[in-house]
Amino acid sequence: MRTIDVHELIPLVRQAVQDINVNTPEPTLIQLSEILLTEPSPAGRAAMRDIVENRQIASQRGMPMCQDTGMVVAFVRVGQDVRLSGGDLREAIDEGVRQGYAEGYLRKSVVRDPLFERKNTGDNTPTVVHVELVPGEGLELIVAAKGFGAENMSWARVLTPAEGIDGVRREVVRCVEEAGPNACPPVVVGVGVGGTLEMAALLAKQALMRETGARNPDPRYAALELELLDLVNRTGIGPQGWGGVNTALDVRVEYYPTHIAGIPLAINLDCHLQRHTRIVV
Repeated sequence: MRTIDVHELIPLVRQAVQDINVNTPEPTLIQLSEILLTEPSPAGRAAMRDIVENRQIASQRGMPMCQDTGMVVAFVRVGQDVRLSGGDLREAIDEGVRQGYAEGYLRKSVVRDPLFERKNTGDNTPTVVHVELVPGEGLELIVAAKGFGAENMSWARVLTPAEGIDGVRREVVRCVEEAGPNACPPVVVGVGVGGTLEMAALLAKQALMRETGARNPDPRYAALELELLDLVNRTGIGPQGWGGVNTALDVRVEYYPTHIAGIPLAINLDCHLQRHTRIVV
């Protein structure tokens, strides 16, 4: 059995939250640059020019790409043969976030109570942490900074089985159309189908964590992703809502078995920043 001290995660998370707010992975920058070259709408090209330039300046100067530096979401996959020592896993992740946001001069956007006092916690914690037990002796951590321009435009519902794939197509397009420019397109659309309502929402968020260009391993769902991407890009919303054929960078679908009586569906939008990184301990 392998032992991992949770304090090892603190500097890794501290660096991760700064990196994802400042630096753009090369595959993402290539995709954005290709859209800039191919977007037929003059207004859409102007928006993409600003987006690409903003990314380059942020990286060169070590400055955040957006004033909304997000609420941190962490997906932790812990091997069943791992023993965690040294304290509380969630507190260690929070401490990394706390230090990273202070050190990087990143905006703190989390309020302790969502309804009444809405007082800022002052350090961008607590983190939203999802823990999954998996076979093995490893520990993998995905750290994401989720801005709320796109999060606010996300939602979930349960379709009837009769609505089927047509219902999924309809609702994905409707969600993007209702979001319009508010989610800072071009967006990435995470779609979760199946399980129960909360499982569908989790799947939709997990779909956003894929690497650029990765498809669902099931060829049926991979084909659905491409079909949905085409439908979304036909809406004409375009970059930043200025019109064009690039409303979405990608659509990613994750699924899970479900009850015979329904099709839980969640759609989680992410802006073009796509701020997440993977840490393997």
